[in-house]
Amino acid sequence: MFGSFSNFWEEAIVKHVTKIAAYAQPDLFCALSTADPTDSGAGVAEPAGGAYARVAVAAWSWNAGQARAENTGAVNFPAATGAWGTITHFAFFDALAAGNFCAHGALPQAKTVGIGDTIQFPAGQLTIAMD
Repeated sequence: MFGSFSNFWEEAIVKHVTKIAAYAQPDLFCALSTADPTDSGAGVAEPAGGAYARVAVAAWSWNAGQARAENTGAVNFPAATGAWGTITHFAFFDALAAGNFCAHGALPQAKTVGIGDTIQFPAGQLTIAMD
């Protein structure tokens, strides 16, 4: 699933490559959202409670032929212990809680998450690329 870079990430990367301000490689955490975050991040609506937590995406592989990075392992969210609502989008942050909003994208199909449900992104399903 492809998405868009956030305004924050676009600015940080441009400043880094033009030597205006260094940007350290961040750890990335996948989040879920019941609304479109938009590039500003103002629309992020993460589930609250019900055992929801962002998940670290620690390993990526580079696909040189397609100029993109893909997650190399499955990203597994915990089983919901309460209703999370209808998940429509994913997002990446640079922290487990709060942090900077880095990128976002839409799920190919919305998923209503109730008690006992899980969400998983298999290896290679999350993609970061610039066009």
